[in-house]
Amino acid sequence: MPMILMVGLPSSGKTTRAQQLKTFLESDSSIVVNLISENDILKSRNIDKNKFYFDSQKEKEIRGVLKSEALRVLGKDNVVILDAGNYIKGFRYELYCATKNYKTTQLTVECVVDKETSWSWSEQRPQELERYTRDAFDALHLRYEAPDSRNRWDSPLICLQNSEDLRKEDIKDALFSRKPAPPNQSTQSTPLSRPTICMS
Repeated sequence: MPMILMVGLPSSGKTTRAQQLKTFLESDSSIVVNLISENDILKSRNIDKNKFYFDSQKEKEIRGVLKSEALRVLGKDNVVILDAGNYIKGFRYELYCATKNYKTTQLTVECVVDKETSWSWSEQRPQELERYTRDAFDALHLRYEAPDSRNRWDSPLICLQNSEDLRKEDIKDALFSRKPAPPNQSTQSTPLSRPTICMS
């Protein structure tokens, strides 16, 4: 079953949209949804996110945890939603290659909101530790590598404006009505005897 990558600037509504997606998909009793949350992982390790984004080694470590957790639960009978910034295109490409090897589809959902609106949303968070400092917020804006539907690893791409409905049918079609990208030949195991040539 597919993987959904939530992508967006800080405080752009990714977690809200991820929860909406989970509720929508679980309305079909045959679908099991696993939601992997970067915020939950940071909290479980007592990591201050405003310091975290200035520590490249820690960021790399947590990206590895996110990827490992997502692939651990990725299977034919479930959907994985990865609720994280996913702002580095190289990381999205890694996940794309992984889902190809799992012979499943991947969907990118970008939460689109202007900078000052997202800053005001961050400031409205009730818990101070949940808010971004202005330095961290501005740094993440500068680092953000927006998804591009022309890149195969970002496609299909659904962009959701902050006031827009979930676009349920578009999402369902992208997840379940298309074939996954074929896995790379170099990553496929080779038969030990009588080899034959076998077969957004």
